Amino acid sequence: MRIRHVAAAGAAGVILAGAAALLAQDAPDGAVRVAFLPNMGHAIPIVGLEMGFFEMDVEPRMLDSGPQVIESLFSGSADIAYAGPGPAVNGFLKSGKITVLGGAASGGSSLIVQNNSGITGAAGLSGMIAAAPQVANTQDVSLRTYISGAGLGTAERGGSVTVLNTASPEIHALFRRGDIDAAWSPEPWATMLVSELGGERLFREESLWDDGRFSSTLLIASSGYIGENPEAAEKWLAGHNRTAAWIAENPDGAAAAFGSFMEREIGARYPDGVLAEAFSNIEITSDPLPDSVAEFARRADDLGYLGRGEYDLDGLFRPGLAVQ
Repeated sequence: MRIRHVAAAGAAGVILAGAAALLAQDAPDGAVRVAFLPNMGHAIPIVGLEMGFFEMDVEPRMLDSGPQVIESLFSGSADIAYAGPGPAVNGFLKSGKITVLGGAASGGSSLIVQNNSGITGAAGLSGMIAAAPQVANTQDVSLRTYISGAGLGTAERGGSVTVLNTASPEIHALFRRGDIDAAWSPEPWATMLVSELGGERLFREESLWDDGRFSSTLLIASSGYIGENPEAAEKWLAGHNRTAAWIAENPDGAAAAFGSFMEREIGARYPDGVLAEAFSNIEITSDPLPDSVAEFARRADDLGYLGRGEYDLDGLFRPGLAVQ
């Protein structure tokens, strides 16, 4: 398997460097080009590829952020992708050319704080530096909404909380050095901040949602690709659903498959127990949980990420997945 991994040299260079590298790469004729991230919310493509559940020619593209994934669809360097609801909604509203085919994960993000920070709740973030991945990605939307809900503001708007947006590996390095006080991180990074660096898991994000479930990763595709290649899109969806069901029944096997793929393809090795713990903190599901996607859109709009004026999600979901 040939896998393309675009590593983040720094927050400012993620999208530009990644898009340039991806545009320069060609997939084999007839292969479906699939973009995803190296985190647990994207376990379906990682585990499915490792287990051979996608019975088609695949050109994987491993990127570093949800907005970068959306850019890969815009640029035509990916056909199918996995992204959080924040980037997916933003990308759809900018282009109208992204379709949600299904869900991929619920939950899987936590607020991790330094164990000597004294932070016990939202109010404790005042005067602190909190990190999240890319601006407007799903964890960023959640962090900023949490800050706002506590009556606080971010530093760029005159508030008391500094939000730093950078890739998860850099967040790990900053947390290790003590340069940040808190991080809203996806798995397995959240568990690594706890198990490797002694961070405290203040809460899992699902605890903030009324029913304890919310969409954290979606299966999306270029609408043009679906229109021109409906059989290929359906074949990928079949493998996606098969993988989701297998993971639910085989969590230990899924953790092993995830680790094997990551070590072989990009040289990532995880400490013992990290992947099993990370899988216990996320639900892998093909349910897109559309009501929560609509809520993410509302939150992103409140933060000014969706531009001015009203927005409309009509057409985002494939038929049968419309927001209730």
